Amino acid sequence: MTNTLWGAALSLDLTPLPAFLIASLVVVLTPGVDSFLLLRTSLHHGRRAGLLALAGIHSASTVQMAAAISGLGTLIASRPAVLSAMKWIGAAYLLYLAGAILHGLWLTRKESSPGTLERSDPAPGNPYLRGLLSNITNPKMLLFSLAFLPQFVGNSAQPAVQLTVLGLVFLGVAAIWETTIVLAASRIAQRLQQPRVLRTLDTVSAAAFLTISIGLVTG
Repeated sequence: MTNTLWGAALSLDLTPLPAFLIASLVVVLTPGVDSFLLLRTSLHHGRRAGLLALAGIHSASTVQMAAAISGLGTLIASRPAVLSAMKWIGAAYLLYLAGAILHGLWLTRKESSPGTLERSDPAPGNPYLRGLLSNITNPKMLLFSLAFLPQFVGNSAQPAVQLTVLGLVFLGVAAIWETTIVLAASRIAQRLQQPRVLRTLDTVSAAAFLTISIGLVTG
């Protein structure tokens, strides 16, 4: 077992790793569905709900990355009908999230009185499931893995092992940044629990989900 692990380690090509880390940071720091979902969940419902949503997101990311590395992702990407169905499902779920936020904004605007604390998302539901669905229904992670990871295989004697390590590194970088979002948002939540701040965040989040939803089916 030890010899097998040692052999796999020796087969890695670490030369592309610095460039891969820089590219991963650029991708991870670019705001997207995951960032907005984690920010809203943590501000509205606290650290535990944010971490559960994060766990759901990374469960889905791990599945999609494993599919890309195993070759299943290539098979899915080569089937236009399947890929199109995934895009429509992902767009529909993002549209649902945006609709839920807008509905909550409408309710709080109608029911709240001056000086009361407004919450346009009073029930978190299942944060883990929300994070899982928001990511697993979005085929962009799968397509990203198929297009991005192979560029950094280098001269590895075992490309599958190299791709697995790169995938784990990318997920680790993403987890660090997204955990930071959750912890920071939950820490300052009380300071931001003002009606105007919450309305602004929810409006921006709904607009982001709508935009990404449209981009999924038109891109």
